[in-house]
Amino acid sequence: MTTWQGWHRFATTDPPTPARPGDPPRSTEERLAYHSAFVTIRTPAISQLSTQVRTLMILGRHQQTTARPSLIVTGPAAAGKTTALLNVGRACHLAHTRKNPQPPGSAHAVIPVAYVLVPPGATAKTLITEFARYLGIPVTARMTQTQITDAVCHTYTAAGVQLVMIDEIHRLNPRTTTGAQTADLIKDLTERLPATFVYAGINVTDTPLFTGVRGAQLAGRATLITCGPLPARHGTRQPFRDVITDIENNLDLQQHKPGTLPRHALYLHQRTAGRIGSLTRLIRQAAITAIHDGTERITKTTLDAVRLDHLAEQHRRPTRSR
Repeated sequence: MTTWQGWHRFATTDPPTPARPGDPPRSTEERLAYHSAFVTIRTPAISQLSTQVRTLMILGRHQQTTARPSLIVTGPAAAGKTTALLNVGRACHLAHTRKNPQPPGSAHAVIPVAYVLVPPGATAKTLITEFARYLGIPVTARMTQTQITDAVCHTYTAAGVQLVMIDEIHRLNPRTTTGAQTADLIKDLTERLPATFVYAGINVTDTPLFTGVRGAQLAGRATLITCGPLPARHGTRQPFRDVITDIENNLDLQQHKPGTLPRHALYLHQRTAGRIGSLTRLIRQAAITAIHDGTERITKTTLDAVRLDHLAEQHRRPTRSR
């Protein structure tokens, strides 16, 4: 998805949908493929990010003199940051193309969204080259960083890019010379491109990105959205249990009894430490196992047999059966 062709394919391909009442039964292979891709569960972070992105894009639409306000999505690993980012980017892409369809016969595609990954050990030149690669802007070894930046700013503005999403932002370290130059490049882009910037990274507030003069500039312009583990309880609500219910409602198993997984909410919270990425992986793996072994349902025994990512397994605690 770090090229326009890949992003366009992702944004315009219908996401997986659960089986609906009255639909013909899916084959085993179709159901395995469905649980592999699965639906995007709408978490509180996705809802908050959607609202903030929509508001800031309107707020900065006619701003000319300074950089537009931006957003930072932060949180631990496996908390659903990239999923939230991609979900909001897809929604923005589809909304814009519906309102601004490409004229028949036009050779210029509508390109409202750009998605870029910060490469490991990023320098200013390697990062701006990633921006160029997204839109297929030709880059030669002899081109300077300034030349590539000028080409990127011209092409992105002409293409009408309105939302720029930069993932893995925690890879930047402004305390180093190359990191400082890369951070300055991003600041330059936010001032030259008529777009809203959204960043995502692991525990960004604990990195050097928020320290020093450059960190103060970023913190002064960016709204922080924390995509952290879901609590088992929040006042009178049970957000983690609600997410489990949503996941269960989207399963495609022939013998699974609704309400089974929410009853194991405490156990699932202990297994995954409340991380949405670990939770969906656990249940999807259990569903695939249930299809393979013919049981067609998920039980606590099925869940116990699944080996999760190491981060989740570190938080696993034995629970006493009632």
